[in-house]
Amino acid sequence: MKTETLEFDTAGGASTAYAAMPDEINEETKGVVLIHEYWGLDDHIKDITGRYADEGFICIAPDLFRGTVTKDKKEATQLMNNLEIEDGLDTIKNAIAAAREKYEIERFGITAFCMGGTFAFQAICHLEEGLSAAAIFYGDIPNEDALKNLKGPVLFISGTKDEWINPGKVGTLEKIAEENTLPIKSIKYEADHAFFNDTRPEVYDEAAARDAWANVIAFFNENLQLKVVL
Repeated sequence: MKTETLEFDTAGGASTAYAAMPDEINEETKGVVLIHEYWGLDDHIKDITGRYADEGFICIAPDLFRGTVTKDKKEATQLMNNLEIEDGLDTIKNAIAAAREKYEIERFGITAFCMGGTFAFQAICHLEEGLSAAAIFYGDIPNEDALKNLKGPVLFISGTKDEWINPGKVGTLEKIAEENTLPIKSIKYEADHAFFNDTRPEVYDEAAARDAWANVIAFFNENLQLKVVL
């Protein structure tokens, strides 16, 4: 596995992305964009980026906070609240463009957790190019009009004990998906918000995280393949 830093410009200023990739890259290598939680681009997110590389993906994690990382919940909440949707989406768009140029990959999936999940869900609805699928962990849900504009299939992962992305919100998403025949699959675990984060023992659920990871890898392997038209 190799890692490096991508540099790129956005409308709101320069930013970077942490990138991890397998030692060997070819035309079949798939790309995944990983959006961080409200803590920022921390070591936990970098570790997950490396896990995607171990699975054979090029994974890039753009820094939506442009260098700020925190372990303080109050500061993290302020950082999240100060980040405009348009700014975050522009950072994601430009990170994808930089990765496409550098690694010559056309099809990317996007995945994220918590705050990042909110931005990933908005990205698969609103970005006009670059994204082919999204695996979203307990991010906030776009409105129905936005969901009707999905650019690819979505795997939505949640915990039934989550008080933020609660069963009511998830039920609404499932209802909208069913009524509009949207390509959204919902997987629910008997777990809390942030159950995938193994640096937070108070919420981490090893069994749920392991199963969710297997589902996400299978989902991206299926939906990021180049489609051959005969």
